[in-house]
Amino acid sequence: MTKNHHLVGLLLFLTAAAIAATVSAAAAAGNLTVYEMLERYKFSRGILPQGVRRYVLHPDGSFEVFFQGGGCEFRVGGRYLLRYESRIAGTARAGSIRGLQGVSVKVLFLWLGIDEVDRAGDQLSFHVGPLAASFPLRKFAQSPRCRCGFDCAGAGAGDASVAAS
Repeated sequence: MTKNHHLVGLLLFLTAAAIAATVSAAAAAGNLTVYEMLERYKFSRGILPQGVRRYVLHPDGSFEVFFQGGGCEFRVGGRYLLRYESRIAGTARAGSIRGLQGVSVKVLFLWLGIDEVDRAGDQLSFHVGPLAASFPLRKFAQSPRCRCGFDCAGAGAGDASVAAS
């Protein structure tokens, strides 16, 4: 009987410790914007467009990001059309995002899901299956805007605001 009480006590202690760790991690993250959280994981804030409504970061690094409206599309470098769904998810570690869902790039006539993002030095690599494209980190210093991306100066007044597409 005494062994059972010790086992139950130990189980309750471990459960309370796990809950406290989860609450502490959530409270620490709760004061940061998603863009500041990206920087903690060694990414530039510009890999996420403006217009994030909220995000959830779990202690294991898994996350969900929710955008205003129905998501966001914009062109990068005049070459790639990117689409962020209204909810994206994945798992973040320092310098890598794995299992990314909800972000795709249009190649010719096909939309392909970007499933991984890695940082190596001053380069960001975006993976679509076995293929990857790398870009200088400095190109992602600012968050793009929906519709006009990183070059909103030439966009019309209606496109300059954060808008869902």
